[in-house]
Amino acid sequence: MVTTLPGGASPITFGGLGGNGGSLVNLADYLRRQFAYDEWANREVLNAIRAAGGANQRPLQLMSHILAAELVWLERLKQQPQSVPVWPEPDLAQCEAQAAKLGGMWLEFLDLITAGDVSQSISYKNTKGEQWTSTIVDVLTHVVMHSAYHRGQIASQMRASGQTPAYTDFIHGVRQGLIK
Repeated sequence: MVTTLPGGASPITFGGLGGNGGSLVNLADYLRRQFAYDEWANREVLNAIRAAGGANQRPLQLMSHILAAELVWLERLKQQPQSVPVWPEPDLAQCEAQAAKLGGMWLEFLDLITAGDVSQSISYKNTKGEQWTSTIVDVLTHVVMHSAYHRGQIASQMRASGQTPAYTDFIHGVRQGLIK
């Protein structure tokens, strides 16, 4: 179902999303839930990397990239200068500290935007210095999907090395009550 707000903004609403008995969930709530999932999944992967004892550096490199890229995109959305490289030196303690802060930063940002805001466009430069314009909702979708993509790479790397990756399927987190 699509509704139209004053001013022509059209947030998407979903009937029955999240087992809530058929009530509507607006796009802002849906995005908050996606970022709650992202925060949970990042923590799970960091726990799996710690449990593996650092025997394989590639998962930590990818996790460092996930967290740095999430921060870079948040800074772009806030029209702030980039504060970290997108491929920082991997450090587990720094990743854990950054992950602990980043989830709250995303939810704080999402609390400030309205349904109409997500259709707005932002302009930014990518890491190659190229100028781009994207809608806020496209950026938010990219952040969640980019992180999930690399978490999948981490799981593959860990399995190939005989390690146990984190189980970060969205539906698993929902079924277990780990994602609100």
